[in-house]
Parts: sequence; structure tokens; C-alpha cells
Amino acid sequence: MNKSLLRRLLPVAAAATALSLTACAGGGTQSQNNATGPVEEPTEEVTISYATWQTGDEINALKKEFEKEHPNITVEFRNVPAENMGQTLTTQIAGNNPPDAAYVDASSVSAFASRGALVNLDNYIERSDVVDPDAYVEVFRTFVTFEDSMYGLPIDGESTALFYRTDLFEEAGIDGPPTTWEEFEEAAAALTKPSEKQYGLAMFAPEAAYYWYPFLWQAGGDVLEGDEVVFDSPEATEAAEYYVGLSEYAAPDYLNANSWDGRLGFFEGQVAMYIAGSWFAGVTMEEAPDIEGKWATANLPEGPAGCGTTIAADSLVVFEGSDKQDAAWLWIEFLSQPENQALLTYGSPNGTLLPTTTELLEGPELVEEKPLLEGFAEAMQCGVNNVEQNPKGPRIEEQLNIELGRAMYGEITAEEALANAKAAAEEILAE
Repeated sequence: MNKSLLRRLLPVAAAATALSLTACAGGGTQSQNNATGPVEEPTEEVTISYATWQTGDEINALKKEFEKEHPNITVEFRNVPAENMGQTLTTQIAGNNPPDAAYVDASSVSAFASRGALVNLDNYIERSDVVDPDAYVEVFRTFVTFEDSMYGLPIDGESTALFYRTDLFEEAGIDGPPTTWEEFEEAAAALTKPSEKQYGLAMFAPEAAYYWYPFLWQAGGDVLEGDEVVFDSPEATEAAEYYVGLSEYAAPDYLNANSWDGRLGFFEGQVAMYIAGSWFAGVTMEEAPDIEGKWATANLPEGPAGCGTTIAADSLVVFEGSDKQDAAWLWIEFLSQPENQALLTYGSPNGTLLPTTTELLEGPELVEEKPLLEGFAEAMQCGVNNVEQNPKGPRIEEQLNIELGRAMYGEITAEEALANAKAAAEEILAE
């Protein structure tokens, strides 16, 4: 099972912060800015290191296939937990010991690229018969673009939707999933039975910003406009007050958890509604087969300004500190082949991630293989990149996580949370 997108932005923000305080390892010996023609195979045997949290038969089978096609290249996996990847890479970059390539949260690409840690892939892409920038869904491509150049190849992604326990809905006399903010809160209230340790939904203070964003966009608000902080606008305040107010119906035992650990509450029927990306469908099928037929998915309820959902992605990158950049490129190019990307997303038994190219996302095979992904694919039209393409964006989001989390615990109001986060964000932007 490819446990992709099970981490959120605290690790990424920590990595971005650390990068701003440490010297980045540079000086890769294979600058490709002026190279032409196909990337040549190495003439001698080389081993490239690949940092990843991908596991399972699919990635291992692709490794064997790649090494068969490229007998002079051996891929050595450096297994790093998803939540530790940002900090691990930052430490390795500072120590001049980065991997040759890595599978990373795409929201970290801009921060790493701004510090010179990643190889600009434009020249490699120009020489490739596999990778075409225009083939990617635009929102996925923006994740890996810094100063008009691509520093990563988006490999998988997701939109965010509503998972709900149909059995608990039936018990509460609720006919179907909520479609508006009002219906969502009404359902949450009806499903909350503290004496039975059942709650309407799960909320996670450490990831507060990420799951607030859809409500922000549905209210017509935004995070940044250029270098101006706008997440305290009237629209944003309305969204924050609504979102924080939902904590009244949230399972308290999971409030300080994250969306990965909190999955158990949904499996065990302690939580009736769960906002998550499409990864959650695969995890539920794999880890909770006993609730098959007792859950379903739906688009997020719409707000005053209409629909809106968070988009997230993972990316393949090559490090500037590597002296095997050509071989590392051949590996990530191989993984990006359409049939391989399909296998790593929806093509495996419990794979429920979205592919990042328009051809695969809109092709018939996606829904044929995984019918439950149809809604997630359709939701892409309402999707917004959750991280502004500003290298300081992850640090700003960390402040939103802290302050909105405090509001969820009742320490401050939602309006105070936005004011505090804005003051911190403006200091960060002024650095």
C-alpha cells in the first residue's frame, strides 16, 4: 500500500524553516543546463539512492523492471516515514549528503528549490520523450514550479472529499450526505452522542489549516494575494468561525491527533464524518474490510461562494548535491511513464490516488478500475493548490495551524486566531 499524502504541513514547514537557517549543499557535478540530445546511459555501474515512504509490490516491481532496462543502474531505497521526510532531507542537504532522488510532498518543492537544493528539470524535460509539462493537470504542475521552471515531476495527487458512515446516518434518520454548510452542521449535531462515545466528525488541531482551506475557498476567501496576507478578510473570518464552531461536534480524543491516526475513530464508528483525500478510501478498504458497505464518499458541502476543495500532490525530485543526476533523472522519468504512474495511483488493488496527467485523470480507465474515484476526479474542477507558491508559504501555514488549533480548543476566538496568524505571517514575509 502506497501511504501517500498521509502527512500534512507541519513537517514541511519545519523543513522550510530549517532550510532558511542552514546553508544548502550545492555543487552537483552534472549541470544539464546546456546539454542536448537524449540522456545517455551510464557506461559504468552506478547506484542511486531514492528517499521514499512508498512500499508494496508495485514500487518494488517497478524497481526490478527499471534495473532490467538499465543494467548499469541500481536503485537503493532509503525508507523515510512520510512525516519525517522534510526534516530528514533538510538535515542531509545541510550535511552535503542528500539522496540522489526522492519522493516528496509536492508542497515542499518550492521551498527546497528556492534554496538551490533541487535540480532545475527544464533541460531534462526538453530532452525527454516521456515527460511533457503541458500533459500535467495545471494545479499539479503549479506545485513543482518555481520561478517559471519545473523542479519536480508530479506523480500522484488527490482532492479532498467527505467520507461518511452510512450505517450511522441511517440510525440517525439522515437520508444522505449534506450538501450545504447548514446541512453539514445539522448532521454533525444529530450524529453527536457523547454518552455513546459517538461524534459527528473528526477534526485535527495540528492540521487545522489544511482542513480549513476548503471552507475558506467556499466562502470566497483566500490565503495570500501576492505578498499580502488576506486570510483575515470578512469571508475568511466567516469561514473560520464556522469551521472552529464545528469542533463542538468533534471527537475530543482525536482533536490533538492527525488525520492518519484519527482514521481509527472512523473505522470503529466513533466518528460519523471524516474529511480526507482519496488516500483514505484505499486505507479504509485495506485496514477496515469489516465496514465494507457501511461507508461512502461525497463531495464536500458547498458554502456561500460555492464549491471548493483542497488539492495535494506528491512529486519526484533530483538533488543538486547528487553526482549521479543523469541516472536519477532516468529513474524518475521511468516512474512517470503513463503505465507506471497508473500503477502507482489507481492501478494497484487498494490504490486510490489520482494520476497527475490530464490523459489519465480524464481517461475511462480510472473510473473503470476504481469507480469510487469518479467524484474525486470531478472535484478537481473546484480544487485549489493548498500551498501558495511562495517559499515562505509552509511557514505561514504552520502559524495558521497553531492559532486555529488554539481556537478549536477554546483558548481564543476564531477572529483572534486569524489576527495572531496574520501578524506572524507578515513578520515571516518581511524577513
